[in-house]
Amino acid sequence: MVAPPPLTPVPEDWNSALVVVAHPDDIEFCGAAGAVARWVRQGKTIVYALLTSGEAGIDGVDPARTGPVREREQLRSCAAVGVDRVEFLHRADGYLENGIALREPIVRMLRRYRPEVVVTLNYRPRWGHRGGELNQPDHVAAGHALVGALSVAGNRWLFREQVEQEGLAPWRGVRQILAAGSPAATHGIAIDETFDQATAALAAHRVYNLGLRWRDFDPARWLAAITGPTGARMGVGHAVAMEVVDLTAGA
Repeated sequence: MVAPPPLTPVPEDWNSALVVVAHPDDIEFCGAAGAVARWVRQGKTIVYALLTSGEAGIDGVDPARTGPVREREQLRSCAAVGVDRVEFLHRADGYLENGIALREPIVRMLRRYRPEVVVTLNYRPRWGHRGGELNQPDHVAAGHALVGALSVAGNRWLFREQVEQEGLAPWRGVRQILAAGSPAATHGIAIDETFDQATAALAAHRVYNLGLRWRDFDPARWLAAITGPTGARMGVGHAVAMEVVDLTAGA
């Protein structure tokens, strides 16, 4: 078997990021919470925007009960990595579609928080670079809606009520998209020093984790199985793989 190629360290010459994902737990299950914890330690400003509350995520529990629980768990998860600003956008879990209705609130988040970098989860159709498990459709829709939002957030004539009525100026300042867990990843972020925080962030989704009914699920063991092999590609113990989309090329 051919060993996967080495990963290049993700550029970290920026100060603010907006994390845009479909559900509570999306950032935690791939280990990217460890990258967030690293950035918080560096003094960067990190904001989370959760498109849904993950209310359809626990079989046998009505979404009306699940949503508030998962929001509370996400807040505890964010606290574990030092993030204190979280927006829940309350779109319907399991029904995300890439289009204007989903693009509009993401544009609002971009204009409100004006990040230099946006972080999301793998939004390619599959997880593995040689096929692998199909990606969840909400992840795919969320990522593509984010890309669409980035392309129009700087145009004052699109979603103009945000500019004219809400006082949100157009924003063209995003330099990179970082897609965690992408099969097309060429970069990585070492998280040896924040692995314990990443574990605590995943463990904070206690009710959801129990709802999965996975026998003997252990957050640390789960994450080590992902971040250990990725770390080997960077010569460290633990790392998170990222696909980096440079938005400054040709600018």
